[in-house]
Amino acid sequence: MKLPCELIVNHILPTARGALAKELVNRHNMTQVQVANLFGVTSAAVSQYLKGFRGGNDIIDRSEYRNDFYKVISEMADRVHEGEEVTEALCGICHYVKDSGLLRALYILEGYDGEIGVCMECPDLAIVYPRDASRSSPQGTAPDGHVY
Repeated sequence: MKLPCELIVNHILPTARGALAKELVNRHNMTQVQVANLFGVTSAAVSQYLKGFRGGNDIIDRSEYRNDFYKVISEMADRVHEGEEVTEALCGICHYVKDSGLLRALYILEGYDGEIGVCMECPDLAIVYPRDASRSSPQGTAPDGHVY
């Protein structure tokens, strides 16, 4: 059994980041440095996304979901440009992939005919925030109220 997260990490996230970078630079006139800062990568990585050396996926591009996938990317680029966190945008793309049938299509297009794993999702409240007494910054509070 292959887990949904494996397909998301291997196929969706690189493609989504590359397409999102292209949208932000080409349509929203952001610089590569701005996009790199948003993504937490180097400007060289963004350059590779823009040139097609990173991201892109022929499995997605061959699927019947291609146009809708890139439409969602475009919508998420608009939201990121308006101030939404990149992580939230990528989670929105992940939800589309699971809800639309694209995830199952990836299983099939990748040659899998076995059982699809169950996605447990990762709501913010399930993330455990670390306690690090040695860090110099003040303590903070997680969304669920835990002090870290």
